[in-house]
Amino acid sequence: MRDIDDTQAPLLDHLIELRRRLLYCIIAVVLCFAVCFYFSKEIFAFLVHPLVVAGQKKIFFTVLFEAFFTQIKVAFFAAMMLSFPIIAMQLWQFVAPGLYKNEKKALLPFLLATPVLFTMGAALAYYMAIPIAVHFLLSYQGTMGEVQQEAIPTVAPYLSFVMQFLFAFGLSFLLPILLMLLERAGIVTRKQLVGARRYAIVGAFGLAAVLTPPDVGSQLMLAIPLVILYELALIGIWFTERKRAKEAAAETSEA
Repeated sequence: MRDIDDTQAPLLDHLIELRRRLLYCIIAVVLCFAVCFYFSKEIFAFLVHPLVVAGQKKIFFTVLFEAFFTQIKVAFFAAMMLSFPIIAMQLWQFVAPGLYKNEKKALLPFLLATPVLFTMGAALAYYMAIPIAVHFLLSYQGTMGEVQQEAIPTVAPYLSFVMQFLFAFGLSFLLPILLMLLERAGIVTRKQLVGARRYAIVGAFGLAAVLTPPDVGSQLMLAIPLVILYELALIGIWFTERKRAKEAAAETSEA
């Protein structure tokens, strides 16, 4: 029991500590929101850039307060992403005293890898998937019989469209962390995951079909990385299994 922190605080102390950590998280979000709201126009201009590149030079709002609330949403989403490292650190500092050293050693890499993988997924969505989807959807402009179709994008639906892409790709890139945590907790084994590979591939393409517009390009942009990440998770689990086996063998030999 010596490898766990020597703190057996009563429930009230834990609640006070939880309140303190939550307060730090709220302060971080509020400060980041204030900064992001100040730069909300620049952030939205960054998000709307794929639409501009596709040739759509105007974006409209149909309700008087729509543009204002869109700026608030932009600032809030940006603030949550910007403050996530602080929130994760506060969560870690609250949970870590109750963990053994080997548990801390196992969980800390996952905590550090989460924002990196999420950012990679969001970057893939912004720089590749969203432009492809925008070009595909705008291609429906033109004459249909005697009717002229023209896209009139508005700020709120476009923001929802972009956020759907960013969060879908970002969260999907957390698949290796989820699988490795499930294996670490004993819920699944590497052998079971290998056996379920074909179902995982079908599930990846099904998930991509649900989360992206009905164009093949953006669907492949999500489905193929999901399959690759699944395989990378299997490789990561294989390495951790070997490491645990070596540690167990070393402890047995010492005993």
